[in-house]
Amino acid sequence: MHKAWRPLGAALSSLVAGALLASCGSLGGGRVKLEPEAFGSTTTHSRRFDSAPAYTCEAARRALLSQGFVITAADGERVNGRKYFQPEPEVHVQLEFHTVCAPDGRGGRATLAFVNALQDRYALKKSNNSASVGVGAIGSLSLPFTSSDDSLVKVASETITSAPFYDRFYKLLQRYLVADAELVEPKAEPMVIAPVPPAAAASAAMPAASAASAP
Repeated sequence: MHKAWRPLGAALSSLVAGALLASCGSLGGGRVKLEPEAFGSTTTHSRRFDSAPAYTCEAARRALLSQGFVITAADGERVNGRKYFQPEPEVHVQLEFHTVCAPDGRGGRATLAFVNALQDRYALKKSNNSASVGVGAIGSLSLPFTSSDDSLVKVASETITSAPFYDRFYKLLQRYLVADAELVEPKAEPMVIAPVPPAAAASAAMPAASAASAP
């Protein structure tokens, strides 16, 4: 009976050792194995708009402002915004939104808007510090009084890849583009000179005729 259990015990030991080696290999010395980028979708982080880059970025700026974002940078080619959340008392979330407006086509009348959002998560960490006083004969004496310092520590950072999240932003941006269509500079119209009425023309010629008949 003892001899029958020995092969089974050896097999179990080999299985456990193999599992440990496999787990260590997957960890790679503490490194997390990431899935490779597929580079397949071109619509999640980019969208084409039938407007010039300056108007598209302005619409993006207004779209972010309407949702409570703080604009950190804005010009005719890019718009960056930031928004803060606090889902839990000791958890802080920061959302960074970036938009780049690139001309599409030779005429520059269309725009490719490239958008990405980065979400950083912070947690409140408390550290206790013991107070100490100096004593002449003894040196330094630690007292039981402690003070706690609270600080926010980044615990996670992730690029948002949700297609519906960006679709909602694109729809809002398009709404502001339609609203701003009337702000486009109008084309110069030719000056139209109204015809002078005959009565006004006759009255204007009368002083000149009287001056010519005077001696």
